[in-house]
Amino acid sequence: MITDTTYWPSPAKLNLFLYITGRRDNGYHDLQTLFQFLDYGDKLAITANNSGSITLTPEIKGVPLKDNLIWKAANALQEKSGCHYGAHIELDKILPMGGGIGGGSSNAATTLVALNFLWQTGLSDDDLAEIGLKLGADVPVFVRGFAAFAEGVGEKLVKSEPEEKWYLVVRPDVSISTADIFTHPDLTRNSPKRPLQELLSGSQENDCEKIVRMLYPEVDKQLSWLLQYAPSRLTGTGSCVFSVFNTQKDAQDTRAMLSDNVSAFIAQGKNISPLYETLTEYAAQYKVRC
Repeated sequence: MITDTTYWPSPAKLNLFLYITGRRDNGYHDLQTLFQFLDYGDKLAITANNSGSITLTPEIKGVPLKDNLIWKAANALQEKSGCHYGAHIELDKILPMGGGIGGGSSNAATTLVALNFLWQTGLSDDDLAEIGLKLGADVPVFVRGFAAFAEGVGEKLVKSEPEEKWYLVVRPDVSISTADIFTHPDLTRNSPKRPLQELLSGSQENDCEKIVRMLYPEVDKQLSWLLQYAPSRLTGTGSCVFSVFNTQKDAQDTRAMLSDNVSAFIAQGKNISPLYETLTEYAAQYKVRC
């Protein structure tokens, strides 16, 4: 076990496109989507110990400890591996909750990857992804750490290398329920399945966007403004929207025109997760396999 305090990124993600190709009898939806990481996100400071307990600071308002995905991920790893170590985890939270950029799922994946390393439990990426899928549909893509084309309910991942563009990500001040969007009667559920190259070569869209813009005027207003300056769309089921730029300067110039009370950040797309860059660095530092 490695007991030094270590520091781990928990990056945001974007759904560069999202198409709903069907609905299953159990209510889940079949998707085609493309995940890419951002060089922006939360940070976790983790100190492994012999206590057997998982402690977490600070408390997140409205989220009891046993509902926190970080705590749930750590306990699931203990159960799967039979490990009796513990850890103290301090979360530096900057990603908005319910924004569609993967904050909670990314936190869970970072916890699994980091503690698997620190506790030296030796589980494979497949093992960690299996644990992660039980915590949330997006957790496996963060665990595996590469940009991915996803199908099924999001669990079938194929490594992909989209261009690493610059993005202006804007978060309208609304909270959106994923369940409300996926159960809406007017949601498109019959987009045709297409190969990845065809999806990449054409204009990219999000089938959830129409419903979100209809239900949430704040999202509609923000997207309408962004579309004046660059290709822009919803990520996931929202509420975050993003614009796509070729250069950081172009993103910064558009950001400068936003009102000061708008929550927004600029980030570059990354096909290899910053989490795995950190894991590789720690493996070299401690001379252990990751």
